[in-house]
Amino acid sequence: MKQLIFVCLIGLFTISCNQNKKAEQTTNQSTDEFAPSGDVVEVIYFHGTQRCPTCQAIEAETKSLIESSFADAINSKKLIFKIVDISEPENKAIADRYEVAWSSLFVNDWKKDQESVNNLTEFAFTNARNNPDAFKRGLSEKINEFLAN
Repeated sequence: MKQLIFVCLIGLFTISCNQNKKAEQTTNQSTDEFAPSGDVVEVIYFHGTQRCPTCQAIEAETKSLIESSFADAINSKKLIFKIVDISEPENKAIADRYEVAWSSLFVNDWKKDQESVNNLTEFAFTNARNNPDAFKRGLSEKINEFLAN
């Protein structure tokens, strides 16, 4: 029985890590209801009702990094941080837009109504719980890369 549960959990993690491989996609979103105004970096953490310790670590470490290192960018509206519960009916459209079905982390760069979508889900699942320093370092580098442009 334990082996079956373990196999199911591994399957869920595999699905969540591989559910969206559109890592560096650029699209025109000028009329999109989700498009922020102006040039901005957008960090979106998606989650469902049930979350494993790794999912919880992704949210906690992302939130900690943004609050401690990017407060000025948040205050100046150069960085937006969203936590989206995909189990809520009002969040169905944004979950569908990013093809999210499980916990996921995106860092998107918006410039002149063009969105560069960066799915960091696999990176987050690999590092957030077991190597939080590497997770924060990698996430910080991606955010800073976009803020500098």
